[in-house]
Amino acid sequence: MDSLPLVLLHAFPLDSRMWDGVRDQLKPVTIDQRGGDRSPDLVVIAEDVLAELDRLGVERAVVGGCSMGGYVAMALLRRAPERVAGLVLADTRAGADTDEARANRLAMAERVEAEGVGWVPDAVVPGLLGPDPEDAVVERVRELVLARDPAEVAWAQRAMAARPDSTGLLADVDVPALVLVGEHDRLTPPATARELAAVLRRVDCVELPGVGHLTPLEAPEAFAAAVVAWRQRVDL
Repeated sequence: MDSLPLVLLHAFPLDSRMWDGVRDQLKPVTIDQRGGDRSPDLVVIAEDVLAELDRLGVERAVVGGCSMGGYVAMALLRRAPERVAGLVLADTRAGADTDEARANRLAMAERVEAEGVGWVPDAVVPGLLGPDPEDAVVERVRELVLARDPAEVAWAQRAMAARPDSTGLLADVDVPALVLVGEHDRLTPPATARELAAVLRRVDCVELPGVGHLTPLEAPEAFAAAVVAWRQRVDL
């Protein structure tokens, strides 16, 4: 069968350029996830994705995301499950935030609104990457973070803080799924990826060695190869 389109949704606090390293191999549909002045709910981003699929004339797609992008993929699955033919969930989790994590997100949202994003790279980049990242990768991540609109960073944090637990949602899904995780991911470590995979009915789980939370940026060739191999195996 012809391959279905692949939607890839970016991590926080980046934009769709994080997928540049896999574009040639995967040919994904991507959007920049922006909340604007809308309610801080990831469903509004899911609706943007659906609108883009409608614009492209795409009825069903394989939907994937990294970190926050995974949360948006789950929101899309909640909003329009009939449009999702498969899932690629990278460096993400099914559960809602703990009280501590939620408080940290809301505090960051307030600080970004007050001070801008200049301080954000020093605060978040070390935790996003593996133990020995290439200098070019570090600089690229910093560049993408600094390019973000403070209002959008704050919106994204509030929307993620408000997201529901998706464990039950994913347990009911009967489409092929691929769970990817970096060996050194400190935010959603391999144990969390295995917990996510255990919820899904039809799943492959791949750990990418040597990298952290932003697997598509740190190991684009390995990431793309894992997705291609999985799609061929499950015929998507």
